[in-house]
Amino acid sequence: EVQLVESGGGLVQAGGSLRLSCAASGFTFDDYAIGWFRQAPGKEREGVSCISSSDGITYYADSVKGRFTISSDTAKNTVYLQMNSLKPEDTAVYYCALDLLWATVVAGTANYWGQGTQVTVSS
Repeated sequence: EVQLVESGGGLVQAGGSLRLSCAASGFTFDDYAIGWFRQAPGKEREGVSCISSSDGITYYADSVKGRFTISSDTAKNTVYLQMNSLKPEDTAVYYCALDLLWATVVAGTANYWGQGTQVTVSS
């Protein structure tokens, strides 16, 4: 069974930084894509960033470009999201999602999702 476990969320002041981790387990395929999504109260889920395990291609939403960096440690099956210059509007529950297909993850229709980690940015 594929499992995704997010960690690293918390409370931070505006301008601060956090690093989220997504540890994946229970799968045997070599190539996959992992994405980060977020959902704030009363808002729709939003794609934040995505990375391909095979070639390292990345995607960033315009709202986080230049502030967030996604990276992966394929040996540990772990993906990180370094979030710098955080803003109150970044407050949300952050989820990671995994699937075989890049397009599926970017579209937000991945088969596997974590439980989420709360990020709160105070002004």
